[in-house]
Amino acid sequence: MPMLEIRRHSKRNGDEAVHLSQEGVELARWSGTLMGPFQTVATSVAPRARETAIAMGFAVTVELPTLHNVNAFLQESQAASYDVGAPFTRLARLVARRGSAVSDYAHALARQWSELLAPLGPGDAALVIGHGGHIECGLVALFPEADHDEWGPLFGYMEGARLHYDSAAGRFHDIEFVRN
Repeated sequence: MPMLEIRRHSKRNGDEAVHLSQEGVELARWSGTLMGPFQTVATSVAPRARETAIAMGFAVTVELPTLHNVNAFLQESQAASYDVGAPFTRLARLVARRGSAVSDYAHALARQWSELLAPLGPGDAALVIGHGGHIECGLVALFPEADHDEWGPLFGYMEGARLHYDSAAGRFHDIEFVRN
């Protein structure tokens, strides 16, 4: 079965910085030595995501387009920061609201990931470098019945998850979290 590794981009100097910091390049370089090879390496269009993959030692083969409702997603997902409960549980409540911007965005992101894995064969792997808050919502959409209270904090730099994909069933299973 194919495997998908999803990681948040590496460090930058502040939330407004477009590019990785030197510390971020070094963290990505180190992380890259611990994984791979990948048949597909996909990143968002943001320079920090592409820079992370390259610093890890992987050529980017797919640039994932920004989803059309990203601004509505960002506005609506801010509500999760005021909600109570564990971080993934708060996001899960937003993702569960069918027709909401967060739900639509999370499910569209999950579809992007499924489309990346569909052509891969047994033993193949893909890497996606994305963004904090986004990739967590995509994971919740893929695993709506999970005990989200057990998933821990939102992802820090270079953290993420590994998922296995059942090509015959067209779905992901067996999530494993990767923490620093």
